[in-house]
Amino acid sequence: MTTLAPTSTRTPGAPAATRTASGVVSSLRRIGSLVRAESLLLVRNRTALFNGVLLAPAMVAFLHFSGAFGAFVGDDAGASTIGAFALTSLICFALMFVVYYNLASAYVARREELVLKRLRTGQCSDGEILAGAATPAVVTMLGQLVLGGAAIALWIGLDAPANVLLLLVAVLAGAFVFTALAAASTAFTRTVETAQLSTLPVMALALLLSGTTLPLTMLPERVQVLAELTPLHPVAELLTIGLTGLGPDGVAVGFGETFALAAAPLAVLAGWCVLGAWLATRYMRWEPRR
Repeated sequence: MTTLAPTSTRTPGAPAATRTASGVVSSLRRIGSLVRAESLLLVRNRTALFNGVLLAPAMVAFLHFSGAFGAFVGDDAGASTIGAFALTSLICFALMFVVYYNLASAYVARREELVLKRLRTGQCSDGEILAGAATPAVVTMLGQLVLGGAAIALWIGLDAPANVLLLLVAVLAGAFVFTALAAASTAFTRTVETAQLSTLPVMALALLLSGTTLPLTMLPERVQVLAELTPLHPVAELLTIGLTGLGPDGVAVGFGETFALAAAPLAVLAGWCVLGAWLATRYMRWEPRR
């Protein structure tokens, strides 16, 4: 006797789509809970709060009053060009102090308190844990971008951005890279106190070779080529192109041409996104060494 297989009347793909949507909502809820907890800890930690909110703007203000910005871009540069360089410097400092250093310290602190270990035994994935801790720092950096941009426009002078898309890519991709590097830095950071020393080489090299704290023309040509491959340099390049729309010869280009100028730094930054993700996955330490 022949047996006929039962025919399903369910719509193909509908249950899977529902499960996917439900999973995304649940993931966002878990990340939201972690963000609230991390934000509360950030507010209570005065040192981290100072590093995250005031340190980068204070350094930019110091460089402006010392005349360093004019020396970098040229004394004959217009106010808008100097303002664009000031905002670029602010974002680069924020990526270093607000995102990289603060997150490296936060990840190590949560690890030593066994918070990360407990979270991993629950429903949170590794990515959700890292994202939950990083979100307050990234939001703080974005706040500095908005408020700092407004202050610089009134204080120094700043024209409308030439390419907002490049600005967003530079800021968000830069935040991703240095969040990943902060996670990877936990491999050689034993305590919160030693984070000041363990993160210093990365911060010093990234800032010095970014073009915001030292004119790269002062360096040998080979070092200049290597500087273009460091993680913060393409961020600074994209910010400069997005804010000013100026080519290497100082001549303004159109909106479409800014993408051609940004091709090389975009490729370098994309490479660092991939490398940073691999380093974080490979070297992030979730439990303290005993």
